[in-house]
Amino acid sequence: MIRIAICDDEKKIGAELEHALINIFGKLSIKHEIDIFFSGKELFSKMKTETGYDLIFLDIEFAKNEIDGVEVGRQIREICQNYLVSIVYVSWEKKYAMQLFDIQPLNFLVKPLRNDKIEEVIKTYLKITKCWSGEFVYKIGHDTFKVQIKDVIYLESNDKKICMHHANGNKIEFYKPIKEVYAEQLSKFDFLFIHNAYIVNYDYITSLKFSEAILSDEVTSLPISKHRRNEVRERYFEIMKKRMN
Repeated sequence: MIRIAICDDEKKIGAELEHALINIFGKLSIKHEIDIFFSGKELFSKMKTETGYDLIFLDIEFAKNEIDGVEVGRQIREICQNYLVSIVYVSWEKKYAMQLFDIQPLNFLVKPLRNDKIEEVIKTYLKITKCWSGEFVYKIGHDTFKVQIKDVIYLESNDKKICMHHANGNKIEFYKPIKEVYAEQLSKFDFLFIHNAYIVNYDYITSLKFSEAILSDEVTSLPISKHRRNEVRERYFEIMKKRMN
């Protein structure tokens, strides 16, 4: 089930987008739910109490007394700390690209909306999320646990003890060599083995620098070891290219 939010104060645009999405998901035989909001404030209020949306189509220009879609997106990322929901911006203008960079939107659609462009966005979304349709399995003592791969931000190793940093803020500790964890589970997903002590999820990297990876909280930076720098950069751009195709 894919949960979708449409946020646009132009009711006609919202209705047209909803109709297009129903047709696209119907054709693809994918279960979905769609909620419609007419103001950014209304959507943000919902996002503060619920993080259940997978995909948001967010208008940029609202009425003068309303916060705009750029600010709504920033609040979703920074205040709600929600970096998982995919945001597609919708606008009559093309001038917003640089303002949207930090929000990391999935895409940008220009009004009037075209069904073929909407379908392209949905297919891109499905391609990306399919990369994360797996579970990470770990053991603590004799007990086995699992979490969604997409919710693993990074793994930190100290000898054979691993601390998994989860998207919900939890830190989970278990014992296993980090090289085995990568080889057995994470190498087939979009993770970067940046250091003998760190494996990081591509989706939580906002900036890849020469010697460090900056994560989406804009506070955490993880070191990239010297002997891995070329390999890490190649892997990073390989993932980026794959997702754009």
